[in-house]
Amino acid sequence: MLIEQPPLLYRLLFPEAIWRIPGRRKKRAYLTFDDGPIPECTPLILDILDRYGVKATFFMVGDNVRKHPALFDEIKSRGHSYGNHTMHHIKGMKVTWRTYLRDIRVAEKLIDSHLFRPPHGIMRWKQARSVKQSFNIVMYDVITRDYDPALPSSLILKNVRRYTRNGSIIVFHDSLKSVSHITEALPAAIEWLLNNDYELLPLPMH
Repeated sequence: MLIEQPPLLYRLLFPEAIWRIPGRRKKRAYLTFDDGPIPECTPLILDILDRYGVKATFFMVGDNVRKHPALFDEIKSRGHSYGNHTMHHIKGMKVTWRTYLRDIRVAEKLIDSHLFRPPHGIMRWKQARSVKQSFNIVMYDVITRDYDPALPSSLILKNVRRYTRNGSIIVFHDSLKSVSHITEALPAAIEWLLNNDYELLPLPMH
């Protein structure tokens, strides 16, 4: 559970971040995808989301947007929201405050969004305070672990079913590591969520 659903103590380390957005009248969940866009995975995700009429949020690496601008345009044209995931997917704990903010600002030139998610879900407190001045920091409530191709897709679905609750922000990935799970685990997760009366929404851009 320390991986699949961050404990309260971890959430308290970043009080300025958004971890969950419960609905008042109806259960809600938010599908998010990190690390793309890439041609090997992102189009598959977009087609699956279209099949179910679901909108999601993509936290994109600026360098991938630079390499694949048409995919970024496709994400926007299909009505999904999107956010900044740094330019080079750098770990905040391994770089200086200035280096981290500079990497975010470079990505911002390509990804015009007030949403930001730190790679690996961690950064220094000083970095978080600075980022909060310009962005809404979005963390997560459920990690599917789809980034591990050694895991069976059934476990990815199990994680969604076990840990999702009203307002959960759920993390999938559009990456080479996760592509083996997308065709099976993602549709199964969406079907389970819809069948259990979850309204699936994109995160608001502003």
